[in-house]
Amino acid sequence: MATTPDTFPKVLMDNAAKFANKAAIREKDFGIWQTWTWSMMRDEIFALANGLAAMGFKRGDKIAIVGRNRPRLYWSMCAAQCLGGIPVPVYQDSVADEIQYVLEHSEVRFVMAEDQEQVDKMLEIIDRCPNMEQIIYDDPRGLKDYEATQLNDFADVQKKGREFAKENPDYLTQEIEQGAGSDIGIFLYTSGTTGKPKGVVMTNDNIIITARNSIEFDKLTSDEDIVSYLPMAWVGDHIFSYAQAYLTGFCVNCPESEATVASDLREIGPTYYFAPPRVFENILTSVTIRMQDAGKLKQKMFNYFMGVAKKVGVAKLDGKPVSGKENFLYWLGNILVYGPLKNTMGFSRIRLAYTAGEAIGPEIFDFFRSLGINIKQLYGQTEAAVFITMQPDGEIYADTVGVPAIGVDVKVNDDGEVIYRGPGVFHSYYKNEESTRETKNDEGWVLTGDAGYFADNGHLKIIDRAKDVGKYSDGSMFAPKYIENKLKFFPDIKEVVAIGDSKDYCTAFINIDLEAVGNWAERNNVPYASYQELAGDERVYKMIQDSIEQMNEDLSTDSLMSNSQVHRFLILHKELDPDDGELTRTGKVRRRIVNEKYSVLIDALYNGAKDCYINTEVAFEDGRKGSIEATLKIVDVKTFEPAVALKEAS
Repeated sequence: MATTPDTFPKVLMDNAAKFANKAAIREKDFGIWQTWTWSMMRDEIFALANGLAAMGFKRGDKIAIVGRNRPRLYWSMCAAQCLGGIPVPVYQDSVADEIQYVLEHSEVRFVMAEDQEQVDKMLEIIDRCPNMEQIIYDDPRGLKDYEATQLNDFADVQKKGREFAKENPDYLTQEIEQGAGSDIGIFLYTSGTTGKPKGVVMTNDNIIITARNSIEFDKLTSDEDIVSYLPMAWVGDHIFSYAQAYLTGFCVNCPESEATVASDLREIGPTYYFAPPRVFENILTSVTIRMQDAGKLKQKMFNYFMGVAKKVGVAKLDGKPVSGKENFLYWLGNILVYGPLKNTMGFSRIRLAYTAGEAIGPEIFDFFRSLGINIKQLYGQTEAAVFITMQPDGEIYADTVGVPAIGVDVKVNDDGEVIYRGPGVFHSYYKNEESTRETKNDEGWVLTGDAGYFADNGHLKIIDRAKDVGKYSDGSMFAPKYIENKLKFFPDIKEVVAIGDSKDYCTAFINIDLEAVGNWAERNNVPYASYQELAGDERVYKMIQDSIEQMNEDLSTDSLMSNSQVHRFLILHKELDPDDGELTRTGKVRRRIVNEKYSVLIDALYNGAKDCYINTEVAFEDGRKGSIEATLKIVDVKTFEPAVALKEAS
């Protein structure tokens, strides 16, 4: 009787037989898409696995994967798992010191590096990583004259593997058969929002069972196409581009470079797509900019048909009835506006799109759904193998994150914190028993650290990170992320840090969106030489002030959040940056560091000052340190009487 494969190498063998000539993975190289079928991919992975075995890689060894989304890097994960090894993907834009911590902590012996840039980082830290023995590289360009004995060309390792397989024909098959669902399958390091990243230990079962359940929930098939452009070190990419691809047999497409993602997306036309809210926000910003540059007739047509889409598109997507006239207008709008717009974005074939990681502005959410794009929010974390809650078709709400995923139990404890248990619950934090016990109890319940509640419709609502939810001096709730996400809807605003815990009122740091505001500056003949100069312009301050006042008016009608209107703000003289420690590699604000680094600005926001001088240390791309100084203007913002209070008074 056939058994269900419980490891990825076993799934690979099944797929190579079942989908032998079906495309498994593509990569764009020198402008041409290269394709490997499932049987071809199996042969490539087996040659690499045998090569690793010939080099001494054995069960329990770890291999770091460092680079962008590349077929060979994905193959390295499965090749290591064939031998009972553990892949450890690392964020490719991490600096050498950040990578050193992960490699040293996880006791990595082998490294699979994409190119010269990543190899240079490895050679810089190899003396500080006593376990690191071998570095294998994918792209040989620039490495011809390197003399380090630890360096190995990917093709040479495969050549060794083919020779090893001739001498040991049954070795790899026996190693694969030894693998089990309960074995450790991967280490995924958290982004380290509050401290050092933690190594999340996941078993094969954690990933495979959760991925299977998610496939069932949204009826994914082998016919999907996905473009893989998000960091391989992120749990979402591991689920969407690796686990789900293996378990359905759908094709993964790797773009040529970060700069070509948009054009490659248009060429592939994925049916299944994931992006964090920031990507959807950037797409909408680009659309807004293009329409501002368009002629009056085009603008008028766009605005008219987007009005139709707002009324009709979401209803059609949810299967609700619409009138014959509305149906006709939407059909016409699809020919004139929606179809060309989706084609430009590369979204013409999308059947399912996800967003997660941060709350998405309801206006952004509704914009894409009104075009007929089935975008859903999900709620998850690394420790859950992504899926905690998901949105069923026909039950999509911008302000909730769905119902519990298949096999997952979710509840809110007495402190208002969301907790869950299910098949994806992580094994442990590597070499950190204390944190494991603090996060996961003996009954398997995991504390998310998020504050939330179940709405009347049974869907989960997330308010904020529990540790970030504070109180104003009057005892009312301060939820910074809620405020930040509302402001980030405005196309001119890229990042926000809301301040208010233990204070009398809310204030904010703003980062402008350089693309959107730069486009405005060009259209209005506003000269500028740098981000700092544009951010300090009086007219830019007025634009941001108008956006904040619009949000304040909106908040005034919210009984829970009306006292969270922003009273004062400033525009930071530099963009918050992961290299400066202000953001994680996944783009989350490190609040403690920002609060400490800019404490003088926070003081100025609350002591009535009209401006404030600051000198900030910054890190350049080549590792050098420098500083930026500025005197930042502080602006008071109009606030509105809470509508609820007015209603009660009358």
